[in-house]
Amino acid sequence: MKVLMINGSPRQKGNTNVALTEIARTLESDGIESEIVWIGNKPVRGCIACGKCRELSGACAFNDDICNVIGAKFSEADALIVGSPVYYGQPNGALLAVLQRAFYSNSIAIAGKPAAVVAVCRRGGASAVFETLNMPFQMLNMPVVTSQYWNIVYGREPGQAAQDQEGLQTMRALAHNMAWLLKATGGKPAPGRGDEPWTPMHFVR
Repeated sequence: MKVLMINGSPRQKGNTNVALTEIARTLESDGIESEIVWIGNKPVRGCIACGKCRELSGACAFNDDICNVIGAKFSEADALIVGSPVYYGQPNGALLAVLQRAFYSNSIAIAGKPAAVVAVCRRGGASAVFETLNMPFQMLNMPVVTSQYWNIVYGREPGQAAQDQEGLQTMRALAHNMAWLLKATGGKPAPGRGDEPWTPMHFVR
């Protein structure tokens, strides 16, 4: 089984990568494969609500950034972990833009699979980032994997997160819980609504 991890920092080898790498090492010790995909530091597009992805079988109409690369990897993965630095108490805007498009255009490939968030900050705002990034999981029937604390690691300069002993322990606990859930379910996604058709309600008619 395989866990897809997204490094949502513009710094490829920064503190977000330190946290995700600790998870990867622990997953490997539990017999679970993982892959860290970096969103990069080039411009990315936001969703423009064009709806063209419905015609493209799981791909966003904009194919000039990392979005469709990540969306394609949803099918290969049995679980998802998203890591982000904290900017003004919010996730990296580029990460949000990519995730919103990837989730909307290829939700069928990731729905029901276990997921978790990792927030990395200098001092504060991590809990808001943690809550924000968890929101899509709850809309896509994705079981949220927990740890011994909120999945937060502290560090400002690149590499400082390696000094956060409790934060790294939290990452290892998260990895063990993820491995346990995948093995317990055999990697099978949560059923969600099952055969019950969706009954959307729009309050402005």
